Amino acid sequence: MYQGQLVFTQLMDHLPRRTFRRLVQRYGGNDRVRRFTCWHQFASMAFAQLTFRESLRDIEACLGAVPEKLYHLGLPGGVARNTLAVANEKRDWRIYAEFAQKVIAQGRRLYTDDALGADLHQTVYALDSTTIDLCLSLFPWARVGRERSSIKVHTLLDLHGNIPANLWITTASFADNRLLDVLVPEPGSIYIMDRGYLDFVRLAYLNRCRAVFVVRARSNLKFRRLYSHAVDRSTGLICDQRYYQKLWMGMIKRPPSPRRGDRLVRPALHRRRGRLPGRAGAVLHRPASSSAPGPFGGACRPS
Repeated sequence: MYQGQLVFTQLMDHLPRRTFRRLVQRYGGNDRVRRFTCWHQFASMAFAQLTFRESLRDIEACLGAVPEKLYHLGLPGGVARNTLAVANEKRDWRIYAEFAQKVIAQGRRLYTDDALGADLHQTVYALDSTTIDLCLSLFPWARVGRERSSIKVHTLLDLHGNIPANLWITTASFADNRLLDVLVPEPGSIYIMDRGYLDFVRLAYLNRCRAVFVVRARSNLKFRRLYSHAVDRSTGLICDQRYYQKLWMGMIKRPPSPRRGDRLVRPALHRRRGRLPGRAGAVLHRPASSSAPGPFGGACRPS
């Protein structure tokens, strides 16, 4: 029988404990704490996340089932449901938020040299959102409509290793394209977005920050082609065009003309001009109806 460390303990050994202790000291997380420290709280919640526990009662029952192994997990003997609930409510959340950013930065450095399947050397991000339903009686501040409560989580995913670079939590009524107002673009990086982020005024800010964007087009987009670039149709790319958008009030103060690329599947893609080849843009933003994996769960294939 194997007598070494438990798998959970081996995973926790990779975390920067010194950084965690420094954050706890900065925010006074262990002040007037007798036994259940911030690290015990973090280890308990990490164990619950990895073992798919669904409630505080479930966490208490799971940890109480193997009391002789709690010491080897780095936990005190027995974790009471009320103790964990009070710790989650009273402890400073900034300890864990800043610690998560430190761990994310450490993990991203491990995947900097991984290939993405496209001949690109820039950092590639995927920006998307998901809606999480909540209990209306427990979360009245997240009310949407009369009988529903939910929030929206916006995730900026670094495709080198699929590690989240940033997360934003908003109400469910928050429009996706409004997130571009708080996004701090990284010059030279590539941002892949769905059609919910198609707002040319806000995308022009990414253009001024020297960032590249690839976004799907809406079906009602009105534009006029300026000229077309040469493409190799054997790769599945139909066209690579530069265009300008038709506006009701003319073309005053319009952003620089982006480029449009079509594959054998719809819809079209839009990207910042002159910074990304049409083939690379189509490979990065693969529709969900295709066969190879992509940043939004799909890939591109001829129809």
